Amino acid sequence: KPNERIATALSLEANLGLRISDILQLKLSAIIRDGNRYRLDIVEKKTKKKREFTVPVDIYIYIQNYALENNINPSAKLFDISERAVNKYLKLACDHLKISGIASHSFRKYFATSIYVNNNYNIEEKKYWKKWGKKIFDYSYHTHRFGCESCIANRIPSAILDDYLETRKRNFKINKIYLQWQKEGLFDTLVFSKDDCAQYGFNVQEAQFLEALGGFTKTGADEIPLTLLARAIQGDMKVCPIFLEPDSKDLISKYEDVSVEKSVLGQLDLAGVNVTSEQDADIILYVNNFIGEQGEIVMGVSTESFAGEFKTPKAPYMIADVRFANGADNNFVDEFFKNEIDENFYGYSAWNTTANSLGSLICAAKVRFFAKKYNPDAFEKLQAVRFLDDWAYQANARQTLESPDIKALSAGMVNYEKIVELILGTKISAKYSYPWDRLFEVEVELN
Repeated sequence: KPNERIATALSLEANLGLRISDILQLKLSAIIRDGNRYRLDIVEKKTKKKREFTVPVDIYIYIQNYALENNINPSAKLFDISERAVNKYLKLACDHLKISGIASHSFRKYFATSIYVNNNYNIEEKKYWKKWGKKIFDYSYHTHRFGCESCIANRIPSAILDDYLETRKRNFKINKIYLQWQKEGLFDTLVFSKDDCAQYGFNVQEAQFLEALGGFTKTGADEIPLTLLARAIQGDMKVCPIFLEPDSKDLISKYEDVSVEKSVLGQLDLAGVNVTSEQDADIILYVNNFIGEQGEIVMGVSTESFAGEFKTPKAPYMIADVRFANGADNNFVDEFFKNEIDENFYGYSAWNTTANSLGSLICAAKVRFFAKKYNPDAFEKLQAVRFLDDWAYQANARQTLESPDIKALSAGMVNYEKIVELILGTKISAKYSYPWDRLFEVEVELN
């Protein structure tokens, strides 16, 4: 027959994400009003850790009604029953319904699964990340940095933290399998990418473990496919990196865990390019790096812009403009545009993180260098896109928009299009769109 007590306990497990052992310890008095929310503070029976949860209002009303209908004192346990008894009654119900493989912990798994489903099956960024991502990042950062679990764990719902850690654990196991396959000869090249990381964090720690096992790790996930494409192009290409701020090349860029210099050398290495002196180089790579802290215009992070003189060489060259993340350095672009762009120009990039800017830049340069049938119009089109996206949009037009507005964007880009036309000596007819309906990415289509 129906058992309301068991049903209520399992419903709370599915809606709060607590273990059944903690559900059975619940008291109505443990849920307190905290501003505009209801808060539950517990010490987990299994882990002995203190946890803080927000109880949705409808769940609190559900619990309150259950206590009132069953004459349960607020200071008494809501469920005076054992975990064994819960599983016994649950098995009876499952046997009656001819369902197998269900136990009390299945309801906690349902809580995590519902987060995944409600996030449109997006496993890259789970729905809870918007609310809890900052705390999870801080927990990861400080736990790795100090070598012991951060107390921030107490401020993250256990089901969410467990899901995050379990996902990391699963992915790390998969990465170790990939590494073993490479050692067995399945892959010619295997690279593990670190996307949007910091100096510390579980992803950095895992990368260190993989490196100790013989793995090859690199920052900049977005453009690693292009870097691998460059690596697949056979031939010896020699590049000399020149840092415009040589005394600051050991500084770490935003969203990365290695210095600018190591990021540059790492991308060149992955692309199968040899590093050499300026005299012996096929192409010079100018890196407009930052002093102090890398800027980021859209986030309001300023830095010292390029203040020197830049003269293009009488030799092939390309430019990685990474003084700012996610956009160009306006001062540098103004200085660069004073030069005549000729056949020695092999590309410009400033679109994202340091590593991502380098990945797309190096690939384009290597494709052009070894092209048997070089198409100058296609190359000019690529550079027009880079200037319109990295400089015109990211560093300028984007700052004038409050939301993805194609009409306003198109009007705001007109003057920049004229400048790029003059610099590249080509006619531009551009169409813009927002593929993800957010300001971060813009699609530039040239007719």
